[in-house]
Amino acid sequence: MEKLNSELYLQNCYIIQENERLRKKAQQLNQENQALLAEMKEKLPKTSSSSNPNRDPSHGSSSTSTSNPSRSSKP
Repeated sequence: MEKLNSELYLQNCYIIQENERLRKKAQQLNQENQALLAEMKEKLPKTSSSSNPNRDPSHGSSSTSTSNPSRSSKP
């Protein structure tokens, strides 16, 4: 019984370490995602307004814009 408890304890320690490693990785990925989202939001208005210089400003923001799918699938 004591041997089983020792094995379970070691497995538990390993799971806790792995969980911590994955939590840190998820936190890092979330920060990168937030930074990329902020960058994208910064560039999007500039891109959409400069992509159609002949657009009539009296029509407001009813113009359509296309997104670049290759940017969204970037690893």
